Amino acid sequence: IRPIAICVFRHDGRILAGEFFDPATRQTFYRPLGGAIEFGETGAVTIARELAEELGAAVTGLRYLGTLENIFTYHGQTGHEIVLVYDGAFTDLSFYHRTTIEGVEDDGESLRAVWLELADCNDPAAPPVYPTGLLELLAAHLKRDDQG
Repeated sequence: IRPIAICVFRHDGRILAGEFFDPATRQTFYRPLGGAIEFGETGAVTIARELAEELGAAVTGLRYLGTLENIFTYHGQTGHEIVLVYDGAFTDLSFYHRTTIEGVEDDGESLRAVWLELADCNDPAAPPVYPTGLLELLAAHLKRDDQG
């Protein structure tokens, strides 16, 4: 079981998500940015480190939203993650005005992040957003934020 931390960046009804492709299922999918929690790190420290490494970006205002358990299949292999979900903001506001954001994963692979319209993410015809339960968690927090 792998513990990870991810951050949902929101702007103008959109969320930022990494775009990925599973060759085994031939499916594109999306997941907010973040990565594996290293021994001795908090989830917030993990997000700050991962975003600095992958995008050269600094983050601020990290706020814990909840934890999701994610059991999935990728590249034909079953995976299991405990996912700490945060929201936060970029200190460099130019990230909010880019259509796509290019970066590099820690294994040297290219990383591409895109802004997704949150309203479109529940469309069954759209590529899925993972981890499962993320959109419901966001909806609950958005509702709470709107109420006060």
